[in-house]
Amino acid sequence: MCEEPKSSRHTPDGDGAPRQPGGRRRGWFISLEGGEGSGKSTQAAVVMDWLRSRGMPCRLVREPGGTPLGERLRELLLNGTGRPVPVAEMLLFAAARAQLVETVILPSLLAGETVVCDRYVDSSLAYQGSGLGLGWEAVWSANRWATRGIMPDLTLLFDCPPELARARHRRPGDDIERRGQGFHRRVREGYRALARAHGNRVVVIDASRPALEVAAEVRRVLERWFVSTGAPVAPGPR
Repeated sequence: MCEEPKSSRHTPDGDGAPRQPGGRRRGWFISLEGGEGSGKSTQAAVVMDWLRSRGMPCRLVREPGGTPLGERLRELLLNGTGRPVPVAEMLLFAAARAQLVETVILPSLLAGETVVCDRYVDSSLAYQGSGLGLGWEAVWSANRWATRGIMPDLTLLFDCPPELARARHRRPGDDIERRGQGFHRRVREGYRALARAHGNRVVVIDASRPALEVAAEVRRVLERWFVSTGAPVAPGPR
C-alpha cells in the first residue's frame, strides 16, 4: 500500500500547512472525490456556498483542468482519439495536476484562500491505480513528485454504486465514463480502500440518496470539521 507523507497537510515538514512569516496558518485545501455520476460536482457548489456564507475566501478548481494546459490535457484524455495506455494516462493526469498545483492551488493556499478541488490525487489512485491495475505505489510515486506531496486537509468522498450512478446519468459519456462496469466497480473499491487507509482526512458520504439529503450532510460534515480544527469561522446565515 502506498503511503502519503506522515502528515496529511500540505508539505512533509512540521504540520505541513502553508504559513505566513508570523506563523499564522494559511488556506485550507478540500478535495471532492467519487465515481462517475456520484454527484460530487453538484455538491461542489454546496461546499462553495457554505464557505462563502462563513466569510471564507475560497476558490473552486477542477481536474483535469483549471489551467490552459490542464484544459488541453482534459480534452485529450476525455475526448481525444485513441486511448492512451494506462501508464501514459496516469502520467498525463499527473502533468495536468502539477501545472494546477504550481500555478493555482499553492499560490491560492499561500494567499489565505480555501481551495476546493473537484478531483485530485485520490482520483488517480482509484482510477489508474485500482481501476486500471497500476497499483497505488506507482501512482503515488509519480503524483508525490508532481504535487510536491501537497495533499488535502479534508476529502469528501461521494460513494454511490456504479449501477445506480449509470441509471441516473443516461447521457453519452466521455471515454472514462464509457468504460465497463467492472472498471467502475474497481474504482469504487479503490476509493473505499483509500477511505479506510486515510480516515484522518477522508469522509465518506452516501451519495445514493437524493441530492438535497446529500447536500445537508455535506454542510454538517463541514460544520463539524471546521469546529474540530479550531479555525475561526463566522456563523452561517440564520
